Amino acid sequence: MPAPSTALADPVSRSVGAAGVHRVTFRRRMLFVVLMIVVLAVTAALSMLFGSNRIGIDRVIAGLLHTGSSTDDAIVWGSRIPRTFIGAAVGAALGIAGLLMQGHTRNPLADPGLFGVSAGAGLAVVLGVYVFGITNTGVTVWFALAGAVVASVVVFSVTIAGSGTASPVPLALAGAAVSALLGAVTSFIVLTDRDSLDAYRLWVVGSLSGRQLDVLGAVWPFLVVGLVLAVLNVRALDALGLGAELAKGLGENVVVARLVGLGGITLLAAGATAAAGPIGFVGLTVPHVARALVGTGHRWALPASALIGAALVLLADVVGRLVGGFAEVEVGIILAVIGGPVFVAVARRRSLVAL
Repeated sequence: MPAPSTALADPVSRSVGAAGVHRVTFRRRMLFVVLMIVVLAVTAALSMLFGSNRIGIDRVIAGLLHTGSSTDDAIVWGSRIPRTFIGAAVGAALGIAGLLMQGHTRNPLADPGLFGVSAGAGLAVVLGVYVFGITNTGVTVWFALAGAVVASVVVFSVTIAGSGTASPVPLALAGAAVSALLGAVTSFIVLTDRDSLDAYRLWVVGSLSGRQLDVLGAVWPFLVVGLVLAVLNVRALDALGLGAELAKGLGENVVVARLVGLGGITLLAAGATAAAGPIGFVGLTVPHVARALVGTGHRWALPASALIGAALVLLADVVGRLVGGFAEVEVGIILAVIGGPVFVAVARRRSLVAL
């Protein structure tokens, strides 16, 4: 009996081999996603159980069940539950915004703050105190949200007016220029008004302390719309990763894809910044970790970035509560200490220069 032709056998074997590799890759990605979910659940539990208020785990559980004292309820429902939910939402939003930002600019060192979001929110907070005397966190979040959105719109408008499109390089230049201008105005106000300086000093470090669920209630519509835009942008991002010209050849409307992505970045970053202040390095480092675990495909990298970002912010918040004692160390400071060395490591990796 003659042996089967290698010309016929090889394509079949190659097809079977490719299918096997695909299954292995899928299982590996699913394993990492499940592990990230478990890690997020553990960090959320730690955020509920540990804090600067030294109470036992049994009293925390009693507070959760409303079977403890009024003090237990006040600590659990008045502090730990709000900052757990807000921290998870902020971390997930910054992780996704960073992934979109790096994907659209094809720059591994891009950060959502490049759009002037932090500078616009900071100036709005200062103006709220300086002009209207606003110091309540629940009201301040609206000023921060408005300032972040307006700053992003200004950056987009300047970019489109100058280049005709929302191209990555002009966008980065416009963002840097607008951020510098807004930062200068903010510095002028806080140096001439003590109340504004005190409010800005507490806000600019990035913190989950003192936030209540009404803060999350103010920003969640922006975060949800931003998430929807990010999900809709996934397919276009994969095509844009091949280059704008090739993406056009594949049938993608590059202008629409960029506007959808930039809209998602703006809403996610603005909502996160308004809720917790400017928290750095999450949007920069989380996408790299996500791509290392599940690959560069944005369909997998997006949920991975959300899970890793949420877990990272919660873990940093818990560490800040424990190492600072009753004074606490703000989550923005903890993440800066962690993110600084990671930023240097990312910058030194030549393989990440082009996405």
